[in-house]
Amino acid sequence: MADLMKWFDTRRSPVELIERLFEGDTAASGIRVEESVEGNTLVVRAELPGIDPDKDVSVSVVDGALEIKAERKEKTEQKDKNSYRSEFRYGSFMRRVALPDGVDQDNITASYRDGVLEVRTTVPEKAQQAPARKIEIQRD
Repeated sequence: MADLMKWFDTRRSPVELIERLFEGDTAASGIRVEESVEGNTLVVRAELPGIDPDKDVSVSVVDGALEIKAERKEKTEQKDKNSYRSEFRYGSFMRRVALPDGVDQDNITASYRDGVLEVRTTVPEKAQQAPARKIEIQRD
């Protein structure tokens, strides 16, 4: 049931829902992401092993969502006296994570360590909602 409910998460944009429909779940998007809240800080961790964050990763905020883009370029060659072998992997990957309303875009930090990109931002306190109140129905 939890898997079904994530499709209806109101923080997700319609575009992301369509992407999830056609791509399957997060495994197909190329970037696996973990979201958590530690105290009053939203922490987003993205698996990006073997990628140079200085050259091949872009983190930005677009339409109220954290957008992580990465590009992988790997090439290996083996040359022997009688043989030659070359392998390469490449591709571009993008992932969007909806941010809570009211996030201060100037207060977002990103770091990269051991193949994991970590993005942190302070979660704004929710405005206190008025208590529930019953409305009487008038009969004419």
